[in-house]
Amino acid sequence: MKQLVLVGGGHSHAIALKMYYDNPIKNVKITLINEVKKTPYSGMLPAHIAGYYNFHQTHINLEKLAQKTNSNLMVDQVIDINPTQQKVYCLSGNTIKYDLLSIDIGSTPDDSQIKGAKEYAIRAKPVPTLLEKWEAIINDLNNNPNQNITLNIIGGGAGGVELALNMHKRLTDIVTAKQVNINIINRGQVLLNSHNIRASKLFNNLLEKKDINIILETEIVEICSDKVITKKGNIIKGDYTFLVTNASPASWLKNTGLSIDKKGFILVKNTLQTLSHDNIFATGDIATIKDNPSPKAGVFAVRQGKPLYNNWRLLLEGKSLNSYYPQSFYLSLIGTGDKKAVAIWGNCAYLSKVFWYLKDYIDKKFMEQFSS
Repeated sequence: MKQLVLVGGGHSHAIALKMYYDNPIKNVKITLINEVKKTPYSGMLPAHIAGYYNFHQTHINLEKLAQKTNSNLMVDQVIDINPTQQKVYCLSGNTIKYDLLSIDIGSTPDDSQIKGAKEYAIRAKPVPTLLEKWEAIINDLNNNPNQNITLNIIGGGAGGVELALNMHKRLTDIVTAKQVNINIINRGQVLLNSHNIRASKLFNNLLEKKDINIILETEIVEICSDKVITKKGNIIKGDYTFLVTNASPASWLKNTGLSIDKKGFILVKNTLQTLSHDNIFATGDIATIKDNPSPKAGVFAVRQGKPLYNNWRLLLEGKSLNSYYPQSFYLSLIGTGDKKAVAIWGNCAYLSKVFWYLKDYIDKKFMEQFSS
């Protein structure tokens, strides 16, 4: 019996496990190691924060999925891997032996250059921590509806902007818009610099209409309990600071002997195998395909689930593996917090209620596969 160990309950692993349930692989025992029993679906997270979806609608039940596939779910955190001995080490002290290993642990916002980030910032990932903090903020505001609230959001990419708009919606359901102050602080010259200029301008207008402050060309070097400090020494007050900066990998990976790139992400081939070890796969944000790198976005993790499962099967059957090539163009649907969404494709960007309902349909359809 071969031991297949899955590190992380990300989108690729969830889809691959669903496929395994529909078409099991013989003589394989699966162990899934994840820090929580219910893993969030990133596509619905902002709308969950806005109050449109509840926890159950936006989280994949890994415990149920493990039971259906006769897999062993371990609620634990992996802190090291020894590819030579083929062992995984957990925070609890558990050591797990594997024949085949698959890694899908996502990423966290980069805080390496910001003093005080670990103590005072609320990171967009890991999501369970974000949601715990957000619920506490909402409860406090419900109990004290006369207070004003200021949020600093560091990072002006799609994630930071979508978070700002959806947080604004939820907060203004409780208190007046005059009581809510949100600052988006971006190091670059424009918002959404990885998308087209039309999308950037469109979101600029949306944010300005809601009186969400846009602070560009500003680098934060320190976060305190009640403020952030810029590289130029300016102070921006805030009750809470959210970190939605560029993706950063788990620091322990650099000591494992796995193939990693300059930023610390796991380098993989188009087969999703690591460059260093053919019996180790990596997908989602934590992986970078050497010859076809793509943005750290959930849409790619979702697309990798099927080829990942197929290559597990092929490797275990001793057959040649298939190559996966990420799509060059992909549709981005970014919710604006008011049951509208912006659709971005190539050099186009449009705002419409229609795109909200399209996004809602796609997201619910994705989650339906894990509900039965």
